[in-house]
Amino acid sequence: MSEIITVNPEKCVGCNACIRTCPAPEANITTQLADGRFVTTVNSDRCIACGECVRNCLHGARDYIDDTPAAMTAIEKKEPLIILATPSIKTVFPRKWKNILNWFKDKGCLVYDVSFGADICTWAHIRAIQQGLVGNLITQPCAAIVKYIETYQPTLLKNLSPIHSPILCTAIYIKRYLGLSNKIAVLSPCVAKKNEFEDTMLVDYNVTFQKMTQYFAANNIHIQIDADDDLTYAFSGEQGQMGAIYPKPGGLRDNLLLHDPDINIINSEGVHKVYPELDMYAKLNDSKKPKVFDVLSCEFGCNVGAGADSQQTLFDIMQTMNDVENEASGRRKIKGGFFRASEDKILKRFDDELTLNDFIRKYRQLVPSQEPTSNELEAIFHSIGKYTEAEKNFNCHACGYSSCKAMATAIYRGINLPDNCLLYAKSQLMSKQSSISSQHEKMYQLSADVDNIARSMNEISEANNANDKRQNVVHDLLNNVIEYCNNTQEMDKAGLNSLVEILENADEAFDDLNNNVKNTCENTEAVNQQISDIRLIVTDINSMLQGADIHEK
Repeated sequence: MSEIITVNPEKCVGCNACIRTCPAPEANITTQLADGRFVTTVNSDRCIACGECVRNCLHGARDYIDDTPAAMTAIEKKEPLIILATPSIKTVFPRKWKNILNWFKDKGCLVYDVSFGADICTWAHIRAIQQGLVGNLITQPCAAIVKYIETYQPTLLKNLSPIHSPILCTAIYIKRYLGLSNKIAVLSPCVAKKNEFEDTMLVDYNVTFQKMTQYFAANNIHIQIDADDDLTYAFSGEQGQMGAIYPKPGGLRDNLLLHDPDINIINSEGVHKVYPELDMYAKLNDSKKPKVFDVLSCEFGCNVGAGADSQQTLFDIMQTMNDVENEASGRRKIKGGFFRASEDKILKRFDDELTLNDFIRKYRQLVPSQEPTSNELEAIFHSIGKYTEAEKNFNCHACGYSSCKAMATAIYRGINLPDNCLLYAKSQLMSKQSSISSQHEKMYQLSADVDNIARSMNEISEANNANDKRQNVVHDLLNNVIEYCNNTQEMDKAGLNSLVEILENADEAFDDLNNNVKNTCENTEAVNQQISDIRLIVTDINSMLQGADIHEK
């Protein structure tokens, strides 16, 4: 898949907020840089592009890519693109949406209403259900939901609605029934739609509202406030009716209930709600599943999609949606009476003009990642210092995952590191600190021995004036030990290895000195005893360092 979510490593602080908010368990890959920093990047093949990490990154490390640059380049070259305007444009730009569409018209583009495609989508669902062509359905206008099911819950593909999304229903209608072949660009609030368009190859450009606004600002394009608040617009094709409410939570549900009030429909929205409920749905018996499970990744619907960057409050958005619904209801034409006997005339028209099979989609199933066995999981737990059941279920969430088991699974899959476990890193730090403290204590205990080294050197010097050069070598080496021990406040691994090297060099010097003493010194026995004492002290210090598991030859 194309890269959609991007990461700037220089801005990533390793706070794990992206992992914490991401519903896709394999979308993030944490690595450690040479400078010790933890950075989390994105696995595009396992990312569902919901955009939740972009919303929640407080450090500006995450962004997304859409097709705005390519679409605008085509427009600048005067290519007559077809622009599909999603109905959420009215809630994101309540006072400018008409003039935004006029700007595209002025550039030679044709502008069509996705609400009309949403009406087709409603018709296709109603007829597929009535004709018994489908069983229990999960709705699919949300591209992030589709990618999640394809990637993480492929057993649900049999439930995923085969009816194309409103955008693609619009594109199919334009291509197949109107006979237009122009390239198509969609103005949308959705980052994930780029995946849908690449999978189906029915749309060429995903232009999100946020990137479009940034393009306008960068090119000094000023969109004026609309002259009126009227919710109708002179589209190049027909303006949709009740399909205009699809962007709100339960929008598809409400459309279906207009035609079948008895249908069993449950809806769910929001990253932290809908994906766990999809996982729950996968475990249900068919008898317990609703006829339609209407789902959206964004908590308040497409009106607040990750690519919307809306400046409107939730209350403003819902008020606009209410106005849109009232306006669409006023244009809705029914036949056959009232209540249960009523039906939109537009559905009858679709029966006459459209073929249901033209709006059917197929999905692709990705290979699920292998789950670790209990033994493999146990080995991972041990690698991060977790042995008891309590330790394996501490679930502090600092790593970003919902549980220690999820973190262990991520480590098993190679997308996270043991050192990114807070408790493990803390225990390692405490262990290192304890080791350093112990080393300091042992070095303090040996300080008296270091003093003895100095005294012994003076005695050697007095007894063996004929070997000044060799004496000075040993004297310098041992003085280095004394100075090192007295001046070093913290003893890390590298420092201790340096001390060991000094001592080993001293040990070699003793051999040389001892041989010469035997040949030239008047008081050989006394000097030999002093050398022997010094070597014992050196051996004690080396043993202490090696016992701390730090010495490396």
